[in-house]
Amino acid sequence: MYALVYHGPEQRSYEEKPMPIIREPTDAIVRITKTTICGTDLHIMKGDVPTVTEGRILGHEGVGIIEKIGENVSNFRVGDHVLISCISSCGRCTNCKKGMYSHCENGGGWILGNLIDGTQAEYVRIPFADNSLYSIPAGADEEALVMLSDIFPTGFECGVLNGEIKPGDTVAIIGAGPIGLATLLTAQFYSPAAVIMVDNDDNRLEVAKKFGATLVFHNDLGNAAEKIMAVTSNRGVDVAIEAIGIPASFDICQEIVAAGGHIANVGVHGKPVQLNLDKLWAKNIKLTTGLVDTVTTPLLLKTVISGKLQPKHLITHHFMLDQVMQAYDTFGEAMHEEALKVIITNGVMFNDVKQSYDTFGKPILDGRPLKEELTANDSPGG
Repeated sequence: MYALVYHGPEQRSYEEKPMPIIREPTDAIVRITKTTICGTDLHIMKGDVPTVTEGRILGHEGVGIIEKIGENVSNFRVGDHVLISCISSCGRCTNCKKGMYSHCENGGGWILGNLIDGTQAEYVRIPFADNSLYSIPAGADEEALVMLSDIFPTGFECGVLNGEIKPGDTVAIIGAGPIGLATLLTAQFYSPAAVIMVDNDDNRLEVAKKFGATLVFHNDLGNAAEKIMAVTSNRGVDVAIEAIGIPASFDICQEIVAAGGHIANVGVHGKPVQLNLDKLWAKNIKLTTGLVDTVTTPLLLKTVISGKLQPKHLITHHFMLDQVMQAYDTFGEAMHEEALKVIITNGVMFNDVKQSYDTFGKPILDGRPLKEELTANDSPGG
């Protein structure tokens, strides 16, 4: 089979790799139909995640068809259409019983595309299949559901739920990338009075407004914190959500959090940050961090199937699997390419009629670019 392989910081290749095999009776082998690239994959490519070693197949998101199952898999059968969770979990250990799947004590957690080969490939081995896969209902939108492997559970759990957003709160999300936008959409489940988005990318800020952001601020001069304090009458925000993973964005959160407020860190940090306890110790704030546990995936799956949440609007580019190197180039130049989430398809598309793509990975059918639009009326989740 072919896959995207990591060979050290800034080094990757699309190459042939051995087919995965059943190693444990709880495993399943899934033929990937659609996958994507995560911001965490870009952190890996920068060398920010030292647990990822040379030769690893990247990727921890996707949907597909089960090809083989171990003898102890009871919830699924060969041929089932499934959503792959970014977190693998045994479901039986002490931490899993607490719903803390990211810290599974039996070799689970975030292992796909990290400690074991991942989903940016034709096939992938899924450990603990019964607790790490979700059945996809007939007729569901595969591309939309790819967004439920990681970014929507992450934004919802690590940003919205950990941040304890309540009706009437003022919320600021620092970072309008896919994770930040997923946080924005799911924050609206709880009717905050205002959601402020901060980014350096004008296109992403425009998308944020269409998705329901109350105010958006460009941080080109590094003065986003000053702007937020001004519009909140120097009170600050009830919930400050860090959704990038760099010291500067964490610093903004520390500057804008109100007394009694909450800083919820979502971003993946590759470098230490400074915690300004000299200023925060007396402010009665809460600070939360953590990996996603994906315990909310069933809930989010229901909201997508019902049409209440439409994550497909985060998809901006399409590629075939053999174009995965180009997909990384596009996603890595998100501002220039106006990229949010890319979809990578293994095989053919549109009822088995193979689609062609332009030089930027934009889909073309019969020589005509397919028009993709975002409108206020299409804004998912409100």
